[in-house]
Amino acid sequence: MEIRLERLTGEDLGIVLLGLDRPEAKNALGRRLMDAFRQALAELRFDPSVRVVIVHSLVAGVFCAGADLKERAAMSQPEVAAFVHGLRSGFTELEDLPMPVIAALEGAAFGGGLELALAADLRVAGAEAKLGLVETSLAIIPGAGGTQRLPRLIGASRAKELIFTARRLGAEEAGRIGLVDRVVPAGNALEAALGLAREILPNGPVALRMAKLAVNRGGALDRDSGLAFEQACYAQVIPTKDRLEGLAAFREKRKPRYTGE
Repeated sequence: MEIRLERLTGEDLGIVLLGLDRPEAKNALGRRLMDAFRQALAELRFDPSVRVVIVHSLVAGVFCAGADLKERAAMSQPEVAAFVHGLRSGFTELEDLPMPVIAALEGAAFGGGLELALAADLRVAGAEAKLGLVETSLAIIPGAGGTQRLPRLIGASRAKELIFTARRLGAEEAGRIGLVDRVVPAGNALEAALGLAREILPNGPVALRMAKLAVNRGGALDRDSGLAFEQACYAQVIPTKDRLEGLAAFREKRKPRYTGE
């Protein structure tokens, strides 16, 4: 089993850990792992009880070493094209999960491994993490979304520099340029991601999903179209019971109890 889903309980109910678990290949993205990954996403997508997803590694010292190049070497050209299409589609499915997604990075996140992390909403890195889109050193390009998501995150010229040079960054530099959102002591990325998830967890589930949708889709629109899309997303929260609960809790000076309805 190369992907493990862990649904937390108690006060952490609603947080799900999606763990990469292929130690013999440093979590390299092979066919079996990607099939299990996409199956896990399909399970999470329509589950209203899932409030926050954290993607992390169960293998010490590595987040994901990228595509499985040994497996790819045995593929025909059409098989390579189909496999890369599957990577691209799988990471878009991660990005399009309706709930917030956090990537907890320890160790190496290269090539497809970084492309996976770029599809999350937020990234937390341990201080010894190493990140890079290294594909040009292999005479290929980032093909699972890296050429599109990295420029949107850190700017086109800076993304070009990293892609053209195939540079590998340390966590501190990645934090300075905005590639990761938080840098924490080595080994603490998952706990820091959990802390962030716990800050998100008490908030309205429908509101969180609509806020994510408004930011993700609105960012590709002109200002007026983006504002209209925000208005459409806001309209989805007006009839919810949670909105009334939020108002009641504010009035009664207590913590709200949101149900996602």
